[in-house]
Amino acid sequence: MSENTATPSDWLTGARPHTWANAVAPVLAGTAAAVYDGQASWVRAVLAGVVAMALIIGVNYANDYSDGIRGTDDDRTGPLRLTGSGLVAPEKVKYAAFLSFGVAGVAGVVLSLLSAWWLVVVGALCILGAWFYTGGKNPYGYRGLGEVAVFVFFGLVAVTGTEFTQSGTVSWVGLLLAVGVGSLSASVNLVNNLRDIPTDREAGKTTLAVVLGDRPTRALYVTLVAVSVVVTVAVASTGIAALISLAAVPLLFVAALPVVRGAGGRDLIPVLGLTGRGMLVWAAAMFIAMLLG
Repeated sequence: MSENTATPSDWLTGARPHTWANAVAPVLAGTAAAVYDGQASWVRAVLAGVVAMALIIGVNYANDYSDGIRGTDDDRTGPLRLTGSGLVAPEKVKYAAFLSFGVAGVAGVVLSLLSAWWLVVVGALCILGAWFYTGGKNPYGYRGLGEVAVFVFFGLVAVTGTEFTQSGTVSWVGLLLAVGVGSLSASVNLVNNLRDIPTDREAGKTTLAVVLGDRPTRALYVTLVAVSVVVTVAVASTGIAALISLAAVPLLFVAALPVVRGAGGRDLIPVLGLTGRGMLVWAAAMFIAMLLG
């Protein structure tokens, strides 16, 4: 397949829309915590959303580029990859990643100026974390640390950061929501790596799923998903309305079924989208609960 034949649809697929819930959910959860604090700011929430979306698109293009040039994507069962498929020259995919990181950086600087200047440093660390996930000579995503990074950056940092930029503080509710979103976000990454265990092992990509093996990875996925239910019950101590978030349980249950039943390969692809939607419903319901509370 010749390079530079990618359509807008191919570029959209390369941006991995099924992962975008990982960007929207923490902003919703962080804003929910700011509502709990009585200090929500919609302008800052929107800016946080721009930062999160640009970061996740950037990291997806960066992963596409880095995995593609290493040959990790030469034999895979997931959606199309721009670099690995030969549709786009690697440099163009890298530039798309840098452009996305640039958008995140600009929005992040504006948000920092509206809240706290030192958040610029946090934002820079997030961008570096996004690039070195699979980029550079020693990517930490190849050392079993991918899920930890997702939990930290798209959970703890994104949720508490969103809350802090609006209210100037991090509440215990914000911390709990950060753990809930981080666990769900990490579960999306984990099931993606569960699907790719055979090809990643052959390519020498040591993900957490490769380290743990098939059955323990499935058990960890279920555990991470279950954390959101525990968090919901804990947050409900602030008001019964928080239990609205249990509306996500049916989606998460359906998502977990193929994992529990031992599905593999392409049969795991729908799990990514279902888990992401479950996370989005959970965070949105928590936001509504805080508005009602």
